Amino acid sequence: HYAVSIVRGRGIDTAALRWLADHHDPSDFVFVDGWTGKGAITRELSDALAPYPDFDPRIAVLADPGRCVDTYGTRDDFLVPSACLNSTVSGLISRTVLRADLVGPNDFHGAKYYRELAGSDVSGDFLDTVSARFAEVAEDAVADAKRLAVTDRSPTWEGWAAVERISREYGIHDVNLVKPGVGETTRVLLRRVPWKILAQRGAGPDLDHVRLLAEQRGVPVEETEGLPYTCVGLIHPRYTRGATGADGKAVGKANRTDRDERTVATG
Repeated sequence: HYAVSIVRGRGIDTAALRWLADHHDPSDFVFVDGWTGKGAITRELSDALAPYPDFDPRIAVLADPGRCVDTYGTRDDFLVPSACLNSTVSGLISRTVLRADLVGPNDFHGAKYYRELAGSDVSGDFLDTVSARFAEVAEDAVADAKRLAVTDRSPTWEGWAAVERISREYGIHDVNLVKPGVGETTRVLLRRVPWKILAQRGAGPDLDHVRLLAEQRGVPVEETEGLPYTCVGLIHPRYTRGATGADGKAVGKANRTDRDERTVATG
C-alpha cells in the first residue's frame, strides 16, 4: 500500500508514479480513496494518468454518494473519520504540501509529520476498532458484493449535476465553493468560512454533529428536497478562508473582501 498525492488543478505526483512503475507492475495497481464528493478528484486522476496508459485511471472508494465511480462499498453518504480527525487517524501525516520553496520539480509531493500530536494519535485505535468488526460483517459483506456485482454500477455523475444546480440557484457560480457530502460539510464547518448548510429533509442523528457545529458557527441549516447527499456545505463566497472572529464565527461586513483564497489538496 502506498499513499500518492493528487491535487485538484495541479495533478498527480509524477515522481511517485515513476517510482512505482520502476518498482512494480503498473497494471497491478488500484487507486483507492475514502469517498467521492462531486467527483473532482475522480476526473483529476483520469486526466493525470492519460500520459501513463499502463496505470488504470479508475478509482475505488468506500462511499460513492457522488455516483461517479463503479467500484464502491456503498453509495450512502456517511462520515469517514479522516474527514474531520485528519492526521490523528492517519499516522500523524498531513495532506499534501506542494510549495515551490519546499518541493522541487523532481521531488515527491510533500507532507508534514505532526510529531507534536503524538499524544493525541489514535491511528492504531482507529484501525483496531474497524478491524475488530470484520468478523461480524463478513457474511453480509460477501452477500452485498455478490448483489452489487450483478447491478448496473455505471457512474451517473448525479452528484456533479446537483453541485452545478446548487451553485446556480444560490448565486455562487463557483462549484469549488459547494462541498457536498457529510464529510466535506464537516470540513467546511471546521476549517473554512461556512455560509449555509443544506440538509436532506428528514436526515436523522447522522447529522447531529453537523447541526451542533453549525450552531456553534452561527450558520443556518436549510432542509431541502432532492439532494443526492445527506448534506452540502456552502463556503461563503465573499470571505477569505481566514475571515473568522475569535469565537470562530464569520466576521462582519467591515472585514469583507472580494478575494477568495482557497487551497484544496488530497493526500
